[in-house]
Amino acid sequence: MAISLSGVLMMGVILIVLMRSGSVKAGPATVAVLFGFLLASTGSGPELQDFLDEMAESISALGT
Repeated sequence: MAISLSGVLMMGVILIVLMRSGSVKAGPATVAVLFGFLLASTGSGPELQDFLDEMAESISALGT
């Protein structure tokens, strides 16, 4: 849960920065967020979560 929450926060901050800089407008950002919700509810959602968990573990192992 902590990895998911920190990932969501990080992506949210990146999205806000991109919107404020003008790189991404509100419409495409909304579509991206909705696509993420829809993708998470498909059968590939758990596989994507496993991949993200493994990436987080690999990154944290680099620091040790």
